[in-house]
Amino acid sequence: MLETLDAAAVRRWCGGGLEALRAHQREMDDLNVYPVPDGDTGTNLVLTLAAAQEAIENEKNESDEGDEGDEKTAGPLMRRMARGALLGARGNSGVIVSQILRGMADTFASAVAVRGGELARALRTATDAAYAAVARPVEGTVLSVVAAAAEGAGRIKSDNLVAVARAAARAATEALARTPQQLPVLARAGVVDAGGRGLCLLLDALVEVVSGDRAERDSKPILSTREAHRIHDDDCSGHGYEVQFLLDADTATIDRLRASLDRLGDSLVIVGTGDGDTPTWNVHVHVTEIGPVVEAAVEAGRPYRIRVTPLEERRSGADVRAAVVVASGDGLTALFEAEGATVVDRNPSTAEMLAAIHASGADSVVLLPNDANTHAVASAAAREAVAAGKSVSVVPTRSPVQALAALAVRDTQRPFADDVIAMAEAAGACRYGEVCTAQRDALTVAGPCRAGELLGLVDGEVHVIGADLTDVSRRLLDRMLGGGGELVTLVLGADAPDGLEADLRGHVHRTWPFIELECYAGGQPRYHLLAGVE
Repeated sequence: MLETLDAAAVRRWCGGGLEALRAHQREMDDLNVYPVPDGDTGTNLVLTLAAAQEAIENEKNESDEGDEGDEKTAGPLMRRMARGALLGARGNSGVIVSQILRGMADTFASAVAVRGGELARALRTATDAAYAAVARPVEGTVLSVVAAAAEGAGRIKSDNLVAVARAAARAATEALARTPQQLPVLARAGVVDAGGRGLCLLLDALVEVVSGDRAERDSKPILSTREAHRIHDDDCSGHGYEVQFLLDADTATIDRLRASLDRLGDSLVIVGTGDGDTPTWNVHVHVTEIGPVVEAAVEAGRPYRIRVTPLEERRSGADVRAAVVVASGDGLTALFEAEGATVVDRNPSTAEMLAAIHASGADSVVLLPNDANTHAVASAAAREAVAAGKSVSVVPTRSPVQALAALAVRDTQRPFADDVIAMAEAAGACRYGEVCTAQRDALTVAGPCRAGELLGLVDGEVHVIGADLTDVSRRLLDRMLGGGGELVTLVLGADAPDGLEADLRGHVHRTWPFIELECYAGGQPRYHLLAGVE
């Protein structure tokens, strides 16, 4: 048994908590009927804590390379865990849990040693932070569960870490059982609160770490997912989309943003890191229209990692689907996430692709590798997922512009196999071009090139060689459009110079006046320009 909670214990708690959430992910998804029955609370909590663990692992790697300093204490590592959870938080429950962790981290930061008394105070601070994050707190949710945990921890007035942790976990479990009495929609569906269940799993994991005992994690009785969601259908708010994003903004603008979004929808949660002159905020809201939310976000600061999910998407009885896309660059990532896709960074391992498939929580998943070398990795991940009971197909995209074309025709109303065929046909009909810098002297089909020269490639073959980015890009587009086309998609790289977009737009409009052109700031490395012609 531990007398104090140190950094090593925090690390084990995060890992054990993530393991528990993953083991009960589907159960929590099935419990999810409030605020809307989108069946994703378990998935969101897993993704949130996975982000927290990644932040801790990154910290460990940095510590291995340098002086560990005071890394034996719980405070610094707990703060890193909380920040990772906030930046990676998914969904309403994920954001609230990130604030529970932040509240605990704030208390641990000022503690010389974390014993029972500090844990009780941390849970009280966590409760205050969680309630403050929600625009309109509702009892019978994870808020009630964390409040009960704090009350139970404080009631025994002990400095024994194990006793306080057990008291908190026991009180949370009892509060979870009362949630149907507090929230009628839970009672009608015959379930307990999904987010509260997740918090109980995290507290049980904490008890295991400090006591060395294995906690019991019996699943709560529930109706079938179909029945629970059918009961809840009449209680839905009617808001059609979940919108979530990160926002770099001054604290002074947040109250105005909160008021604007509160008028637009519900389930509003806004939480911030509080770090630096311009803090990062995680914003979550359910709305009927997406545009006004984005406009309010842009007015408040710099929004990014914008995710939009139709709330009807995960209702029971539907074939829940997902897309996993390989891409890099903030702009490209935002584009794919806006299409509802999960993004994996370039050059992923089979394990990373497989983890993204399982984290999606979907029954049917399409993989878009966007690179010939990644195709084999995606195929291996698909075989593993199929063996585990999922339906997974690979659309052999070789460029992000082909993936954009494929996602544009995705239709969840048709059979999954037919949808994959349509996406593959759309990707195949999109010719792709790239402009990059030659890394060495070489002989190409367009002639010899020297290291440092710019190359324009069409469907993987070099067609243009030159020294000026604008000139090479123009010639590349002319070569691609010479074979016909109606729509051109351009994605500018991280180092694209100012004025490149305007110059290429002008060239296309003058030379190819009947072509429709779309241009995005992709921010991708290596490729100065990506081009697609459909």
